[in-house]
Amino acid sequence: MKLKTSSLIILLSLCFAFNAHAQSVLGKWKTVNEETGQSTSIIEIFKVGEELHGKVVRILKEEDRDKVCTKCEGELKDKPIEGMVVMTGLGNDDGEYSGGTVTDPKTGKVYRCKIWLDEDNPKILNVRGYISFFYRTQTWVRAE
Repeated sequence: MKLKTSSLIILLSLCFAFNAHAQSVLGKWKTVNEETGQSTSIIEIFKVGEELHGKVVRILKEEDRDKVCTKCEGELKDKPIEGMVVMTGLGNDDGEYSGGTVTDPKTGKVYRCKIWLDEDNPKILNVRGYISFFYRTQTWVRAE
């Protein structure tokens, strides 16, 4: 049975589209507590213009869902953590996204930020926060 050329092109385009999404930092990611190994929240990374932003779409521990950011400053002060935009202003730098900031709602601290997909596993997102020359990298897992 022969496929028509147009059907083959559509099929190949769909395969490419699914693969491109799988290789993207956009979408929902589970944050992981480094001490316990447990997922704590789901962050959705989305695009506004040419920049990426990240928003807490769900806190997984039900009793923590009503918490507010008491230690945050400025417009985030005393705002609900669930629904909060915690990552802003990341620009594409050849597969890595940098130049933005990430806020830790537990401490209220704001860090310069860089994110990138793991080379060996595109379901792993590396999130690095910087203060001066010091940094810490977290590993987030793609939420299904």
